[in-house]
Amino acid sequence: MSRRTLEITDSLYDYLLAHSLREKPLFRKLRQTTAKMPMAGMQISPEQGQFMALLVELIGAKKAIEVGTFTGYSGLCVASALPANGHLWCCDVSEEFTAVARKFWKQAKLDKKITLTLAPATETIGKLLRSKHAGTFDFAFIDADKSNYDAYYEGVLRLLRKGGLVAIDNVLWGGAVADPKKNSPDTKAIRRLNAKIHKDKRVTACLLPIGDGLTLARKR
Repeated sequence: MSRRTLEITDSLYDYLLAHSLREKPLFRKLRQTTAKMPMAGMQISPEQGQFMALLVELIGAKKAIEVGTFTGYSGLCVASALPANGHLWCCDVSEEFTAVARKFWKQAKLDKKITLTLAPATETIGKLLRSKHAGTFDFAFIDADKSNYDAYYEGVLRLLRKGGLVAIDNVLWGGAVADPKKNSPDTKAIRRLNAKIHKDKRVTACLLPIGDGLTLARKR
């Protein structure tokens, strides 16, 4: 089967950004700040952030959750797309990285829309489920430790309402998922989840070659 996805060269990527990206200066500053930090590669691309913001608007989301916050760029994108009465719950374990997030969220005047919990995300999701939040969330974004991806997926699926949408990052894992020689625990975990979602009748799903691979799954 011949490949139909266009190869993105550096010049074409620059064109894409020049003719699509509507990034506010503060958002760009956060990306530039993060680029100088350890593990900067964990940050999502600006076009992916803009795409997720569009998804949030399209489904009319008011309640959102993200698993894995890092320095807060995805949080900025999602929270900015929520209505005035919308709210975003963020799950992370790093005080160092999320301190940067808090700073920029406050500068963007979005901090009151965001609740950040520093604890294992499975615990945070469990508390939300026990607090009668099951079936009430509109949007979820998963971008954290890959070994727990299945647990995160199952948890947010319970939080989502019917018609709610979950976006899962890094599902192509730098191409490792398609390389039989690559069998790290993270690679295996992503492969298992990809195979599971492909057959999961609870959702309508699509795996897209955006960034490092992005799966969108709509709860039926």
